[in-house]
Amino acid sequence: MIRLVLVDDQALARAGLKLILAPEDGFQVVGEAADGAAALAVVAEHRPDVVVMDVRMRGMDGVEATRRLKADPHSPPVLILTTFDDDEVLSGALRAGAAGFMLKEAPAEELIRAVRPVAADNPELTQDVSDMLLRGALGNDQPGGDLRVGGPLDQQGQHLQLARAERIG
Repeated sequence: MIRLVLVDDQALARAGLKLILAPEDGFQVVGEAADGAAALAVVAEHRPDVVVMDVRMRGMDGVEATRRLKADPHSPPVLILTTFDDDEVLSGALRAGAAGFMLKEAPAEELIRAVRPVAADNPELTQDVSDMLLRGALGNDQPGGDLRVGGPLDQQGQHLQLARAERIG
């Protein structure tokens, strides 16, 4: 059973996430929070396997909450969800230690599919996020063109390694 905590400042968004994830076989929503500070407390109380976290929230945002969670080596992996397809948000989330990143416009099936690898602490980036990361790394912020090099998992791993190398360099 993969235990989930949902973090979003909009109650309707949390309810929607719960409607998508809770019925899935092997998933259990064990807690919810409306901001990053509350997320830290809910994670400490419920010890989930994955935190699904929005970026922009009142109070402590999702990037800072991820950074604070990941300061503990035993913290759960974080899957960031956002409406902002912004290179700075993406790189900030990855630098903070997020294991996955996806846009809220992605289909529900992609969210469901993303949770399992993130629970195993494997990187998970959707195709559009991978393209955004690669364009940013190459200094080409123009959308369009197929940036795929290998299969989806190879690509996600390559892009996350590139982001981590950027963080180190």
